[in-house]
Amino acid sequence: MLTVSSNTVDSKNIKKEQSSTDIEDGEQIALNSIEPEPTTRWGRFRNSFKPAILDEYEHDETFNDLEKAIAATAQSPLHKSLKNRHLQMIAIGGAIGTGLFIGSGGALASGGPAALIIGWFLTGIMVYSTVQALGELAVRFPISGGFNVYSTRFIDPSWGFAMGWNYALQWLIVLPLELVAASITIGFWNDTINKAAWVAIFYSIIVFINLFGVKGYGEAEFFFSTVKVLAVIGFIILGIILDCGGGPKGGYIGGRYWSNPGAFSNGFKGVCSIFVTAAFSFSGTELVGLGACETKNPRKSLPRATKQVFWRITLFYIISLTLVGLLVPYDDSRLGASSNASASPFVLAIENAGISGLPSVINVVIIIAVLSVANSSVYGCSRTLTALAVQGMAPKQFAYVDRAGRPLVSVVVSLVFGLLCFLAASSKEGEVFDWLLSLSGLSSVFTWGSVCFCHIRFRYAMKVQGRDANAELAFMAQSGTIGSYFGVLLNTLTLVAQFYVALFPIGGEPNASDFFQSYLAFPVIFAFYAFHKIWKRNWILYVRAKDIDLDTGSAEHDLDLLIQEIQEEKDFIASKPIWYRAYRFWC
Repeated sequence: MLTVSSNTVDSKNIKKEQSSTDIEDGEQIALNSIEPEPTTRWGRFRNSFKPAILDEYEHDETFNDLEKAIAATAQSPLHKSLKNRHLQMIAIGGAIGTGLFIGSGGALASGGPAALIIGWFLTGIMVYSTVQALGELAVRFPISGGFNVYSTRFIDPSWGFAMGWNYALQWLIVLPLELVAASITIGFWNDTINKAAWVAIFYSIIVFINLFGVKGYGEAEFFFSTVKVLAVIGFIILGIILDCGGGPKGGYIGGRYWSNPGAFSNGFKGVCSIFVTAAFSFSGTELVGLGACETKNPRKSLPRATKQVFWRITLFYIISLTLVGLLVPYDDSRLGASSNASASPFVLAIENAGISGLPSVINVVIIIAVLSVANSSVYGCSRTLTALAVQGMAPKQFAYVDRAGRPLVSVVVSLVFGLLCFLAASSKEGEVFDWLLSLSGLSSVFTWGSVCFCHIRFRYAMKVQGRDANAELAFMAQSGTIGSYFGVLLNTLTLVAQFYVALFPIGGEPNASDFFQSYLAFPVIFAFYAFHKIWKRNWILYVRAKDIDLDTGSAEHDLDLLIQEIQEEKDFIASKPIWYRAYRFWC
């Protein structure tokens, strides 16, 4: 059994020099020459960049790489500064971005309004099941690194290595892409100013937010998500009015565009093309699980946050995209024609109704959404790189965490890579970013499929080892393992559909360039997997269920007290009216 000390030394409470402190079972923490807390604000700020002081984890020299990785990620110096309201708003609106506001335009053009709803609905169910599975794992194991650590633990270290680098690359590439998208969007008002100037402004905003660590991320996302949620709700109300003929031009629209030009565009191939765009629009949903180790009370916060995903899928995606399909015909030549707000079906719906002024408001919301995704990219990339380093899967310098709880080196790496955003001033910008995006285009699909499979393996390991899930788990996924099986299946079908569309593109002939721009992530991921197998000489295909560690890093609960607490909550909810019971089931 691995033993991990979970007590992190807080430098703020250290008032005098200490040479060493005894830890139970003979563990030692070196606390050499620790200076008192500075009295000035500048001194405290400067001191915050010094390395965090950690408890050493105790392990035997006979431990293998997997056991050491599990032990290392079980303790984390990251600060638990995310509050319940942060997680709630991140869950509701954190992933709403260019995928919904702009990407849905290209999806509407290639698939039609019916395909739009089918693609987002099926992907939404898959994402809901994935987040429920992730919530169960994260409440049980609120450890640093999240997804790739679960893959290392429940599937295979080589797959964990591949998933970790896959996920880190996704966010590493998204940062410059989103900053360029924000600068392009400014062209809606003024396209004479060099885009590099706007890129510099947006880049500085992201750097400033990340100076405040996870608290800065949480507060920024709370603001960004609030704006996005209000904007989508406003569009839904407006869309219903417009479809019923309440716009300036008047005239009942109803389902006219479902008949002419029709419900589907490009037939079955058009439907297949929708899924990757839908997956892209949901990417970032899993950040709720990544923040588990930086949340004060995952047992309380995460279950409610994961339930919020249902509302985002239903209200903010399905309803809004249904209205988009009713208000904008799929053969509108402006759909998918550019990467700014003028190509957004949300803007086109308002322009078609003859409303002036509101397109500018939507444009502001798109800029905020883009900045939100850019901010999330630094968070997602830095935490993943740090977890990889702690497991010995990345340079050890990436494991550096300062006394403010910031994974400083990983944040700096992400921000330095983000400087690629200044390619916005280059004539080759589009070509470069198309190939960069191809490296991470399928990242979310692999991540979600792995999370679902980890959940299946976790439950199976509990069964094999004779553990009672009902008695031990503080939160169980509402979708159960059935939802996880569905998630694995649909993620696999999404990869197959994307392969089909990549090989036989809509409106074109098969060619290597289009194929690899759509499917390059697939061979890259398996290249990472093969590299780790050879590097570590790890020839096992999976960790056997009887050998899976179900205890290290798990949340410490008094099982009897936990069972009593959960039963009291159930009894309290059962005593309430049916509307309240329904509310608590979904919220």
